[in-house]
Amino acid sequence: MPFLRLRHMAILLMTFGLTGPSFAQSDDASSAPAPKVSIAAAYTKEITEAAVFIGRAEAIDEVDIIARVNGFLEERAVLDGDRVEKDDLLFRIEKDLYEATLQARGADLDRAQANLELARLEYARKEELLKRGSVPESERDLARANELVAEAEVKAAQAAIRSAELDLSYTDIHAPFSGRLSKIAVSEGDIVGPSGPQLVSLVREMPIYVSFALSEKQFVDIAQSSGTTDARAEPENLPAVRVILPNGAELEESGQIVFLENRIDPTTGTITVRAQFENTERLILDGAFLNIRIEDTEPTTRTLIPQAAVQRDQRGEFVLVVNDKQMVEQRYITTGDQVETAVVVLDGLQPGESVIVEGLQRVRPGVAVDAQLTGQTGD
Repeated sequence: MPFLRLRHMAILLMTFGLTGPSFAQSDDASSAPAPKVSIAAAYTKEITEAAVFIGRAEAIDEVDIIARVNGFLEERAVLDGDRVEKDDLLFRIEKDLYEATLQARGADLDRAQANLELARLEYARKEELLKRGSVPESERDLARANELVAEAEVKAAQAAIRSAELDLSYTDIHAPFSGRLSKIAVSEGDIVGPSGPQLVSLVREMPIYVSFALSEKQFVDIAQSSGTTDARAEPENLPAVRVILPNGAELEESGQIVFLENRIDPTTGTITVRAQFENTERLILDGAFLNIRIEDTEPTTRTLIPQAAVQRDQRGEFVLVVNDKQMVEQRYITTGDQVETAVVVLDGLQPGESVIVEGLQRVRPGVAVDAQLTGQTGD
């Protein structure tokens, strides 16, 4: 019996010893402080929104230069890749043959003019003799016909001189516009001509076109935001066009829309748009593929939050909101463009509401938190 009592007391002590610490642990858990998190308030800001497209640069003028007359290439006045101005001398073809031809055409004109003078004298003489009745009328008519033939020969000689002068002028080949040359395809001493090889190609660098395609929806959105579909409208009524260069840098100058296609391409469902850039730094090259950014004509007030607050799950993007009772709520949102380190919120959040930006791993919806405001807000 004493043994049984002692055993019963030991069981009671063990039970008490286990139960006592368990209550103490529960009290500690209930009194633990709320986790600390950093929050930022959603704010509003005027933003000039933009859309990005892929475009291709196109030279306004591009020409393959070919000799217009046959001859030996006497001089190359430029080097491969030179930048030239309008009317700069590029090549010179040997002139001797064309100068001699011009002299011969001049002699032909002198002869024709002499024949014309003789024909006029003969016609005047026949006219006088006819009045006296010394010659028949047919001789007067023949003299008049000879005079007309001589006048025609003078005109033909004058035209031949003009043609010879043109041929001679074509021996000096000039730049038709300002631009940059390609690699020159001929050497001094080569025989060139209209049916011969291309001498060089010339591309205008300033200004330059950049063409890109808009979907029907994008076209309508831009047209509604700008209030016009006329590419010749005042520049301030059209959206600004910016170029993002292949290295990621944005070109300082903006472009202006100068052409809209008059129909939607049924195969692609897009409409072609062309913008013109002055290209003063010559950073846009003909044929280059570029990213094009079109900005709205007027800024729009948008709600923004720090990018760090946005999370994503299978349903989409969401943020953890701290309400006025310091409780955490999960809120799904619709986001827009990124603006530096912030993101535009199109739906799901109101300006002034607080979102958690630091300490996201320590909390879950429905728990209380100790929120500390950070400086990640707008002005």
